[in-house]
Amino acid sequence: MRASASQKRASDRDGDRPWRRWRYHRAVSEPANAASELRLCADGDWIEGARRVLSPNRDERPAGTTIDLLVVHGISLPPGEFGGRDVERLFTNTLDPDAHPFFAGIAGLRVSAHALVRRDGGLVQFVPFRDRAWHAGVSRFDGRERCNDYSIGIELEGTDETPYAPAQYATLAGLAAALMLRHRGITAERVVGHADVAPGRKTDPGPAFDWPRARAAIAAELRRRTR
Repeated sequence: MRASASQKRASDRDGDRPWRRWRYHRAVSEPANAASELRLCADGDWIEGARRVLSPNRDERPAGTTIDLLVVHGISLPPGEFGGRDVERLFTNTLDPDAHPFFAGIAGLRVSAHALVRRDGGLVQFVPFRDRAWHAGVSRFDGRERCNDYSIGIELEGTDETPYAPAQYATLAGLAAALMLRHRGITAERVVGHADVAPGRKTDPGPAFDWPRARAAIAAELRRRTR
């Protein structure tokens, strides 16, 4: 998902050691989750302690699907503004098209992600991981199309040009590690950006996202959890 969500389209609905390679609104998110404390619930579908805002923009994955891809996105609504609830409204089909000039063009989209990492590191979950979230759209990775079928989509509150916050890297590392240990097919090489699965159509999380920092943090968290 591009940071501004301006290129979203309705079509968006449509084993080895995994660490080897690899203007503000008033804040309304829950307290930041420490990476070391971040866990999945016993069934693996939900993040412990994350606020749940269930999105209708989800469906079942194809039978027999193995989850083996993690896609990192960036988003802010209105574009370049952080801390409000408009991303949640977009993902729950309640965005007011008259609330901001930008919203008229996106209010009718039916999109979602599994989770959103706020600027303070807080987590909001919209779709249980067993289900397919409508986050990647027309996409392809490693020769395989329809990434929504076999991926987990994580949104970071931000833009392509604005540096992401330290708390976001910490939360992403904890969440990615938990998911990679649950879904062993998600190796370090299979933690990618939206731009990687939809090149030419999407650019997020953008050049402001520090991939070396993120990969190092994920690897460190995986080592800590498996030593």
